[in-house]
Amino acid sequence: MFPTDLISRRQALSRTAVGFGSLALASLLANDAQAAPAIVDPLAPKAPHFPARAKRVIFLFMKGGPSHLDTFDPKPLLDRDDGKPLPFAKPRVQFAPTGNLLKSPWKFQQHGESGSWVSELFPHFAKCVDDACFIHSVHGTNPAHGGALLKLHTGSDNFVRPSMGSWVTYGLGTENKDLPAFITICPTLAHGGINNWSSAFLPAVYQGMPLGNASVPSDKAQVRYIANANLPRDVQRLQLDRLRAMNLQHQAQSGPEPALEARINSFELAFRMQTEMPQVENIADESLETQKLYGMDDPITANFGRMCLMARRFAERGVRFIQVTHSDGNVQWDQHGNLKAGHEKNAREVDRPIAGLMQDLKARGLLEDTLVWWGGEFGRTPTVEGGSNGRDHNPEGFTMWLAGGGTKPGYHHGATDDYGYYAAQDKVHIHDLHATILHLLGLNHEKLTYRYAGRDFRLTDVEGNVVHQIMKT
Repeated sequence: MFPTDLISRRQALSRTAVGFGSLALASLLANDAQAAPAIVDPLAPKAPHFPARAKRVIFLFMKGGPSHLDTFDPKPLLDRDDGKPLPFAKPRVQFAPTGNLLKSPWKFQQHGESGSWVSELFPHFAKCVDDACFIHSVHGTNPAHGGALLKLHTGSDNFVRPSMGSWVTYGLGTENKDLPAFITICPTLAHGGINNWSSAFLPAVYQGMPLGNASVPSDKAQVRYIANANLPRDVQRLQLDRLRAMNLQHQAQSGPEPALEARINSFELAFRMQTEMPQVENIADESLETQKLYGMDDPITANFGRMCLMARRFAERGVRFIQVTHSDGNVQWDQHGNLKAGHEKNAREVDRPIAGLMQDLKARGLLEDTLVWWGGEFGRTPTVEGGSNGRDHNPEGFTMWLAGGGTKPGYHHGATDDYGYYAAQDKVHIHDLHATILHLLGLNHEKLTYRYAGRDFRLTDVEGNVVHQIMKT
């Protein structure tokens, strides 16, 4: 369906038959010299495999692994049996030793017409639960941050593979030729770093573009060198036109060169971004009411609030995949100890901005075709780590939620066991989650392939089942 890494006939003629192929190549060049080949825009919009429910994705990534047991998956038996041993076997592979059961320090209440259970940690998001679709039976394969992050972002925890955002833009292109198709706001540089938004062996044009990183305040996370104070636009345009002409002349002689085409396209995008990107990054045109909705009037929520507001601004301008990462440079949600203080700090920073994003998207009519995805790389154990008030990593069963983009609002899918350790009912593997998100975007995960190193690759490798139950009928 999509391009391969085969060499061109010109390259074959020039490299084979002890040079005699060059004679035939000279004849080809004589015929073709009159017209240089056009550069095809690889980010041009592409038709989906079937009608899509969502046009774009906003991924709210909670780095470190928020505890499902303390957010959206209450367990009465865990409260009852606090301090007792787990009544069944723990996983064969664990990240660290854990002790007896540990109840949640927060109370849960039901909210909305859906009666969704939400802990005290998320009072603002609790008002949005009727727009969310909860998946309580997500499970992965890796209990370490590095492997789990790679699995979540690329579908593989032990090889370098293209990230999900790269696969999406490869399959669909972009709706705005003046902005990158895939943007990641303040991404973490730890635990896989750039590999989590890399295009890997896909053409470089599908690489995610980072705005800042987790150690940079979001108001400083901007595209560097976006303005050229030394040259006016018409002179820059002349320079690019001359450079393009030379590159096309070279391509006419050498045949198609993906790396050269990617470089030409990157120059053109960078030029166009000089006009579009500063307008997106400048939020001065947002009303004070809107900024307050995202929590930008409070120093606790302002940083993540700006990230969420930027995500909405990119989404409404046609960016295909936007990731927003909550992390302060460390492993933010990774409370091996001091669970109460740590999770309360984290939730205070993100609760109001996430609710603001949901309400704003809905008010603007964007939630209908924008898929909002919330989650971390894994959940936490129902058992206490060591003698401290903390929980260990748990990829065996945890909660994520989706909203908009064709998902069932106020719906709950799957369940963990009575203590919240293992996914037990209607299990959804990370491969299944990826297959489902691609399906909502109109992409068949088995057909979205790219040939590399002699085989066809895809995001879900040789696995993945679409979870149709979470979709609107």
